[in-house]
Amino acid sequence: MMTSNTGLANLAIEQVLELSADAHIERRMTAQDSAAFHRLTGAILAYGRTLSLLVALEEREEFFAMIAQLDLPASVTGWAH
Repeated sequence: MMTSNTGLANLAIEQVLELSADAHIERRMTAQDSAAFHRLTGAILAYGRTLSLLVALEEREEFFAMIAQLDLPASVTGWAH
């Protein structure tokens, strides 16, 4: 089951992956000891951390969607939100 939040997470993940790929390509064409190389390295690291966060949020949403499908009483699922 894909919720609108999961769809947005997937879209964000795709966009960050594209930005990261572009930064990797640009970094390969840059001198290793240059400021641009180090800036791109930092950007790539930030993209990786952002991807980790987005994937974790997506997995959390999917987990809660699975729990919601079980139709458990509120006393059991009250901790979920």
